[in-house]
Amino acid sequence: MSGNTSKRYPAELKARAVRMYAEIRPDHESDWAAMQKVAQLLGITTAETLRKWIRQVEVDQGARPGVTSEESAEIKRLRRENAELRRANGILKAASAFFAAELDRPGQ
Repeated sequence: MSGNTSKRYPAELKARAVRMYAEIRPDHESDWAAMQKVAQLLGITTAETLRKWIRQVEVDQGARPGVTSEESAEIKRLRRENAELRRANGILKAASAFFAAELDRPGQ
């Protein structure tokens, strides 16, 4: 995925864009035409960005299969925690080896 749109667009704009799409969809010949119109009106770089937001809302609401925003956030949190635990484990192993070597040395 290129770029992180969550950093570029505030959550309020995303929510407004998705609502606008739902409101104007019946007035357009296709989903894409409605997405392009909303993107143009709100200054969203591409209609593809809006399409992704709409699909994610559909997943979050259970209308479409996929990983919800909440599940995605939990996976990211768990991956960070896992990496932190691996680093801590590595430090503890190194410390354990160091102290074991110290205990094996003849008295000084």
